[in-house]
Amino acid sequence: MTTSPSTHVSAAGSWPRCDRTAAWQALGRHFEAAGRAFDLREAFARDPGRFDALSVEAPEVFADLSKNLVDSETLRLLVALARECRIEPHRDAMLRGDAVNATEGRAVLHTALRAPRGAAPFGDEVHATLDALLEYAEAVRDTRASGIRHVVNIGIGGSDLGPQMAVPALDAFAHPELTFHFVSNVDGHDIAPVLRRLDPAETLFVIASKTFTTQETMANAHAARAWFTAHGGSDVARHFIATTTNVEAAAAFGIATTFGFRDWVGGRYSMWSAIGLPIAIAIGAANFRAFLAGAHAMDRHFAEAPLERNLPVLLGLLDVWYRNFHGFTSRSVAPYHQGLRRLPAYLQQLEMESNGKRVDTDGEAVPFATSPVVWGEPGTNGQHAYFQMLHQGTDVIPVEFVLVKTPAHDLHDLHAKLLANGLAQAQALMLGKTTEEARRERAPTASPDMDPATLAKHRTFPGNRPSTTLVLERLTPHSLGALVALHEHRVFTSGALWGINSFDQWGVELGKALCNQLLPRLDSGDTAGLDGSTAGLLAHLLA
Repeated sequence: MTTSPSTHVSAAGSWPRCDRTAAWQALGRHFEAAGRAFDLREAFARDPGRFDALSVEAPEVFADLSKNLVDSETLRLLVALARECRIEPHRDAMLRGDAVNATEGRAVLHTALRAPRGAAPFGDEVHATLDALLEYAEAVRDTRASGIRHVVNIGIGGSDLGPQMAVPALDAFAHPELTFHFVSNVDGHDIAPVLRRLDPAETLFVIASKTFTTQETMANAHAARAWFTAHGGSDVARHFIATTTNVEAAAAFGIATTFGFRDWVGGRYSMWSAIGLPIAIAIGAANFRAFLAGAHAMDRHFAEAPLERNLPVLLGLLDVWYRNFHGFTSRSVAPYHQGLRRLPAYLQQLEMESNGKRVDTDGEAVPFATSPVVWGEPGTNGQHAYFQMLHQGTDVIPVEFVLVKTPAHDLHDLHAKLLANGLAQAQALMLGKTTEEARRERAPTASPDMDPATLAKHRTFPGNRPSTTLVLERLTPHSLGALVALHEHRVFTSGALWGINSFDQWGVELGKALCNQLLPRLDSGDTAGLDGSTAGLLAHLLA
């Protein structure tokens, strides 16, 4: 935070890095003067209008930002930082299809996949693929004609996490006669129990791999095909389909039907593409189009709303404020809706694979922290697992609550309890409990032999722990699309300010390459040239 401002710009375009701006220096001074000691309880006492001032509406998402460690000056300086880093022209470059993924020389156009026809680059191609995909999905959904009762998606990373998150989230809209399974891990303990529940005649396998070479995916695909033929399956071309660009390799596998997508679709941004086929089969063509439309509505908000009321930008700016000034190392995501149980895992990849980088776009080591650790569980389960640490642990961990106002069931008493728990946890994180308050309370489970003053210290909560609450009216295809797009653009914002490329993932490659080198050694037992630890472990596994 002490680097002097300069006119340095990235090789990818004129995007000044955050620490080389005047606004960054001003934020550092503001943090020392007012940010470090900021107290939420005092802020609410001083300003009865704080909630209204710090609530933001975006398509399908209402956000309460008032429980964050910011005041009007913090936000003014953060927005100034975004402007000085030229976030708006950088955003516009991405949306129009410039090669903002500089290390791979690619455009980043997942937004084009959900734009209306004629409203984004490659529109004719995108909609031709979408129309064919949805026609196929509807044919599968005609279960009397197709005979399909089980759909197995075999992929990994973005080819798995998106559909695996969205299908249960949209269970209220899913075909009642279809069951969906997701296989990703190369560990046979993942696919074996799935196969045990299937009948080849009633099963469709979706092999999701852009290159049709992904090691884990192809290993599982071959295992599935071997099971299929061994259990009486006779028509691979009818029961296996691929979402891939490698039509030749898919045909060699025995697959006749494929749906592709271009290299400007990154894996973790790909469920809007053919990778979303399982979602389309689950919820149908009209609902899948609504899913895309919800994301597009958030795209327009991101493109058009002023920065001061632009929700993806504001969330990205908060992430920078917490990571680089407060020094918070992680963020917990707590969706208070069981359908969103896989949302934390999905967001984990979206953010950590995108922004877990240590060099900027010029290859220079960045002198500040980048992606936080993103983790979480659905409420109320998380309350009985890790919330203890959130409330009384030594680390301050911002929490993002996701609440859904109207449930898809009629168990209204349960839903009221769920919402009350979400509100209470955010309130407790902020308010805490003083030692004096703890002394005045009676704790039924406390030891009668413990000194009351000592016991009160154990039951003290520091409070002043920040959170954001996002509220959806209902969990629908349209609102889920908007929610996911909100997080995509949030990640873009923080990555752009940090001056890193959020759209490559070279860190994934090294382990893959070493695995390919080690695999034959598990047959030969050869440990020559290996480091001592790897050689010792390999020998132990083969003994």
